[in-house]
Amino acid sequence: MIGAVAIGVAAGVLAGLVGVGGGILFVPALALLLDLGQLEAEATSLLAMVPVAVAGAWRQRSYGNLRLAEGLSLGALSFAGVGLGVLIAESVSERALEVGFALVTLLVALQLVRRAVGSGDEHDSRAAAA
Repeated sequence: MIGAVAIGVAAGVLAGLVGVGGGILFVPALALLLDLGQLEAEATSLLAMVPVAVAGAWRQRSYGNLRLAEGLSLGALSFAGVGLGVLIAESVSERALEVGFALVTLLVALQLVRRAVGSGDEHDSRAAAA
C-alpha cells in the first residue's frame, strides 16, 4: 500500500512538472514496480482519480467555478461509460490493453513534442519581429 502511495505521489509530481495526466506515468509504474496486470493498473489509476476529482470540485466550488447541475449530469452519464469500458477491457486480451495504453502514451508524447516545438517557433518569430 505504501509503495502504491509513493508511486502515486512521484507520478503526480512528475506529471505536473511535465504537463501530462498522472495516469500516463502511474499505470506503467504500477505494472512494472508492483507487478500489477495492465487491467488492474489501469483500474487502480482510474480509482485514484475519484478523490482528486472530489477535492478539485470542492476547491473550485469556493471560487465559484463549479456548475453543479452540469457536473452531476456528467457524473451520472459517466456510469454508462464506465460500464462500457469495463465490458471492453474484460473482453480484450491483456496484451491488447498494453498495446492500446502504449499507443495512447505515444500520442501524448507526440503532442508534448509538438507543443514544445511549436512554442519554440512562436518564441523565435516574436523575437525576430521585435
